[in-house]
Amino acid sequence: MLKEFRDFIMTGNVFDLAVAVIIAGAIGLVINGFVSDIMMPIVGNFAGGMDFADMKYVFSEAVVAADGTVAKPENAIRYGAWINSIINLIIVGFVLFMMVKSYNKTKTPPAPEAPAGPSQEDLLAEIRDLLKK
Repeated sequence: MLKEFRDFIMTGNVFDLAVAVIIAGAIGLVINGFVSDIMMPIVGNFAGGMDFADMKYVFSEAVVAADGTVAKPENAIRYGAWINSIINLIIVGFVLFMMVKSYNKTKTPPAPEAPAGPSQEDLLAEIRDLLKK
């Protein structure tokens, strides 16, 4: 059983998958950094200088004790963070679309297939018929 597992792990597909997962994680960090650090400030600027992450609907305010510690945390729906997530999804989807589109342009088109001629059986039958004559 260990030998089978070792053979499975040592196949090229597993290594290819591992490399793909590591690269995807790194690319995900780069894209998320691009979206949150570059694109979201631009979107916020066009939205009147607001930061969507600060938008929320508060059900109950936080209760602060006399010593400055939070006795009861704030209860709120943070819909601004959700808006940020939606914008993030749209931007990441667009960036990935552009990457896949540019990758597909680099691929060579498949070679055209040879025209289909008569099958081997047809040729053999024709030879047989000629030999009979």
